Amino acid sequence: MSSLNLDDFSDLIERPDGGVRRDAEERRERLTVPPGALGRLDELGEWLSAAQSAAPVRPVETVRVVLFAGDHGVAGLGVSARPAGSAHRLVRAVLDGESPVAVLARRLGVPVRIVDAGLDCDPALLPDEVVRHRVRRGTGRIDIEDALTSEEAEQAVRLGMAIADEEADSGTDLVVLGDLSVGGTTAASTLIAALCGTDASVVTGRGGAVIDDLAWMRKCAAIRDALRRARPVLGDQLELLATVGGADLAAMTGFLLQCAVRRVPVILDGVVSAACALVAQRAAFRAPDSWLAGQVSGEPAQAKALDRMALTPLLDHGVTVGEGTGALLALPLVQATAALLSELPERTTDGTATDGGADETSSEASGERTTPEETAESGTTPSEASPKSPADDATSVAAETAVGDGGE
Repeated sequence: MSSLNLDDFSDLIERPDGGVRRDAEERRERLTVPPGALGRLDELGEWLSAAQSAAPVRPVETVRVVLFAGDHGVAGLGVSARPAGSAHRLVRAVLDGESPVAVLARRLGVPVRIVDAGLDCDPALLPDEVVRHRVRRGTGRIDIEDALTSEEAEQAVRLGMAIADEEADSGTDLVVLGDLSVGGTTAASTLIAALCGTDASVVTGRGGAVIDDLAWMRKCAAIRDALRRARPVLGDQLELLATVGGADLAAMTGFLLQCAVRRVPVILDGVVSAACALVAQRAAFRAPDSWLAGQVSGEPAQAKALDRMALTPLLDHGVTVGEGTGALLALPLVQATAALLSELPERTTDGTATDGGADETSSEASGERTTPEETAESGTTPSEASPKSPADDATSVAAETAVGDGGE
């Protein structure tokens, strides 16, 4: 019997402070740029302020791409354009700087962290910092057997929670979440179909490396058979992940839940991260307040999951490569929003502009800057420390840069 109950996260994740949201809206009304002139960046700013629990928003400077990697046994049915057990090649391409997400991350100055939750390869093929967290080698074929045991599912969720705590403690401002998997979209589509109560044909897509019609039919049949096994365990999210998920998906679910506890905003990429988010939302309905849908991946299952969570993708550029690439493209917009809303000046009563900085205010009369104590007395809302789960005492420190998503 598992000692972990995902429903407990519902009590750990706090609703965004209504006062902070009001402060952010009132400050936006006072900016020299009229409300609405920034288009969707205004809406994005409200999300960021609520996710950070800060008004005005803090700059988004320390970012990391986090990619969870795993192989899925169902890929052996020919549901993917890539060979079963070949996800380690995707990992190697990222490590060598040859994949789209690696190129973009290098250009944006964002480090990439890869976590092997369930790759089906010799650990010696990859660096120790990648493989040392592995829960198991590959996952079961979800159309005929469980992906994981209950114990392995719990271990994977706790792995994701631990990675989230490490990122929060190191001062990460925001995470771009992705996956590096083969067969991952089949498992993800099964989870989404089960949680949305729909049929396999409605959620079956073509994957990151596009499959032909025959492979699509095999994928649809695999999801149909896996759905029959998923429906009896819908009431238990952990058992659902063990039955038709996988080590990488379970770890991503734990990661998303703990990021919500620690108030670390996350940009979701494709259908795999959307499926994990939907499982996490079932456990804690407030958790999606911390997540942003970075892009439309073209997978029908992703569209259903995001609609169920009321998340509107920021971009629709037709990017289907996965690996967090589309979500990483959304990062500059998030950073631009944070900069605009924290640095644009406010109007005064006489129509002139005042300093819009988030940390200190300029005094026009004396040329002096207010002290932190004076700022506090004036009613400026200070940034709040991120709460932790009861099992973690460590304090967050600003340090490294961080962000990810992929798979097929």
